[in-house]
Amino acid sequence: MRLRTASGDVVPINLEIEATCRRNNAARRRRKQDTEGSSYISPPLSPNHTEMDAKPARRVTLEDFSKTATPQFFTSIARPEVQAANIFYPHSLIQLIQGNLFHGLPSEDPYAHLASYIEICNTVKIAGVPEDAICLNLFSFSLAGEAKRWLHSFKGNNLRTWKEVVEKFLKKYFPESKTVEGKMEISSFHQFLDESLSEALDRFHELLRKTPTHGYSEPVQLNIFIDGLRPQSKQLLDASTRGKIKLKTPEEAMELIENMAASNQAILRDRTYVPTKRSLLELNTQDATLAQNKLLIRQIEALTETLSKLPQQLQEVSSSYSSVL
Repeated sequence: MRLRTASGDVVPINLEIEATCRRNNAARRRRKQDTEGSSYISPPLSPNHTEMDAKPARRVTLEDFSKTATPQFFTSIARPEVQAANIFYPHSLIQLIQGNLFHGLPSEDPYAHLASYIEICNTVKIAGVPEDAICLNLFSFSLAGEAKRWLHSFKGNNLRTWKEVVEKFLKKYFPESKTVEGKMEISSFHQFLDESLSEALDRFHELLRKTPTHGYSEPVQLNIFIDGLRPQSKQLLDASTRGKIKLKTPEEAMELIENMAASNQAILRDRTYVPTKRSLLELNTQDATLAQNKLLIRQIEALTETLSKLPQQLQEVSSSYSSVL
């Protein structure tokens, strides 16, 4: 049985339309699964192609796994990306950096090393190369010994920014324990017995510099310094303010302390007792020994002089005796 369409074409009538629909849906699903399962469509085999033409997969043996792979990078610091096509560092710059080596010893100051290193690197300006890139490139030249081995312990090309290098360097050589130790030194500051105000101020500033991570604000620093002064120095500061120095603002107090420290050092000497004229009873052991030695020397000189005059005296006595006879 046939059916004529509107265009005049004659098509056969499908009496099993449900079965045909199911077959079409199943074929559509298979095509969809094949498309999603693999994006690679193998080309059709030529009539002359056989299965023997396909190459067998390479066998991977245990020896292949035991072979040593050559590292791709040999330095921990990655070369920074810069606009300059070529970078040339003067040999004199390398020499200056190597004259300030950091070995990683406990007695060395990592902050002082970084400050000196950055100061040297800032003497050079290269077009198209940022300052941080110069510091990153040359940092390995400033290390030696244990510090150099520490830098090479990182994966190759792992350190990519100067900030990252500084953070890891300080974490290694200035840990939290050093910060705690430095804060204790600052908080327990006291002026020495034979130390002027100027010398005490310089020593206090040195303690602050050695531990930049102390976290003390300027008012707290001033209170620690003033509380650590000897009574005589505090009296001088209070007298200069005609009251109490702690009633001044931090700026006023700091200016006053600096002015006092720059004044006459002899006036600012803080001594508990300055003798003007010492008697024999006030002499210490060393002075007493020196005095005894001087006394013995004088006695020996007097005895020597007396002995030197003895022959002349004997001659005079003998002459007078002969004249009497």
